[in-house]
Amino acid sequence: MAVAMIRTPSLEPWKPLQKKPLPAGRPREWYVTHNRRLKAMRLAIALLDAGVYLPSRATNAKIRTTAAQLGIHPPSDTTCHMVRALIRYGR
Repeated sequence: MAVAMIRTPSLEPWKPLQKKPLPAGRPREWYVTHNRRLKAMRLAIALLDAGVYLPSRATNAKIRTTAAQLGIHPPSDTTCHMVRALIRYGR
């Protein structure tokens, strides 16, 4: 017999997770790629929240404007391409 469970919302405000240090000893390119993926993911989520659901609507200018609004350094062309790929394959 299945029982429905009703969750009550927490009274505490939402807090982001604690950041952990990245593992040591990897090649520099690994850290660059890792941070680029994180930035692309943050930007893709922000664009989806803003209603940009098609990769063709996510131009480099739109992605860089969103980055400026979030307080993120302007992304490179490679990062903009990754953002569009995340939007494309998330559908």
